[in-house]
Amino acid sequence: MTTIKQVISDKGFEVKSIEPETDSISAVKIMAQSGIGSLVVIKDGNVIGIFSEKDFARKVIVEDRHTENVPVSEVMTSPVIAIKPEQSIEEGLSIMTEKRVRHLPVMDGDTLVGLISIGDLVKAIIKDQQFTIEQLEHYIHYS
Repeated sequence: MTTIKQVISDKGFEVKSIEPETDSISAVKIMAQSGIGSLVVIKDGNVIGIFSEKDFARKVIVEDRHTENVPVSEVMTSPVIAIKPEQSIEEGLSIMTEKRVRHLPVMDGDTLVGLISIGDLVKAIIKDQQFTIEQLEHYIHYS
């Protein structure tokens, strides 16, 4: 069973974050430049929300708000839905499906240790399945 800790170890621990006062268009530019779909919103060292492309599309564009005047604190997803490093990738997918989110901060107590996406978890599942297939092929070939 692959854990979230193993996924972030493979992926890397870097997490892009912003402050709640950041305007939404600046946040989208950071995501575009970084090739990512969400940013963790941090205030006074604490994770207080997630700002995603979905938040921007639904809460800024669809509502026809002026992007340069909308701080992410007004449109971010909060409270934060998070996962622990020791949980499994299956648990991560279950949380994402149930809560209809595509990104989860990885929290070790109150400390942010990573951020995973649904793509990260799918990649990990495929890797696990490929390993199982290789082991079965090896078993069949040498039996």
